[in-house]
Amino acid sequence: MTACGASATPVPESQTLIVFAAASLTDAFTEIGIAFDAANPGISTIFNFGGSQSLQTQIEEGAPADVFASANKTQMDAVIAASLITEGTQKNFLTNKLVIILPANNPASLEKLEDLANPGIKLVLAAEEVPVGKYSLEAFDLMNGSFGIDFKDKVLANVVSNEDNVKQVVTKVQLGEADAGIVYTSDAIAAPDLKTLEIPAELNVIAKYPIAPLVNSENADIAAKFIEYVLSAEGQTILAKWGFIPVK
Repeated sequence: MTACGASATPVPESQTLIVFAAASLTDAFTEIGIAFDAANPGISTIFNFGGSQSLQTQIEEGAPADVFASANKTQMDAVIAASLITEGTQKNFLTNKLVIILPANNPASLEKLEDLANPGIKLVLAAEEVPVGKYSLEAFDLMNGSFGIDFKDKVLANVVSNEDNVKQVVTKVQLGEADAGIVYTSDAIAAPDLKTLEIPAELNVIAKYPIAPLVNSENADIAAKFIEYVLSAEGQTILAKWGFIPVK
């Protein structure tokens, strides 16, 4: 029995926040989640990372989620169109750009962008429906103007696989199953064992990432807090550390 007059110290109610986030955000959001939880006792943030197109499908099929962070506008717009996110609540929280990754030993001796069209190169891309895959194709269109109208066709002839998300592209290159892959700068920073070839700004594609709370979230207040933290100086500093370009 509790002694008369004694009062128990209140224990914060435990709440779980579910964040669906693009695979390219894995490292940065994992760190943000740890910092956010530490600043908000009683909150436990869990993440579902994957290709934005896959996350969109899961949300539309009823998977429980409080926050959606997409690697492009297309998937965010689709979830809005399905009335699962309220139009106008989405906010761009970072930008990203493309880079070419190579195995450390660079077996194909790739030295410049033009080398991607060399016959026999094994190139791995994300699938076209994956944001980074779509951005890669847009970049090849730009490169046609510099390297010849058939450059894109020659490069695509070297593609040996199209992956479901950007992290799978990184893994294929790390395992030596490809001579090159195209990912985001943030993914290259998270894989320092790989070499990189930069893509000049005029031939690159800038990805804008939107974030928004889900209409059916059971933790709307926490979802708003998480998004606020991502947009805060602390959150943006973590994103910059992982190679993203902050919006502030």
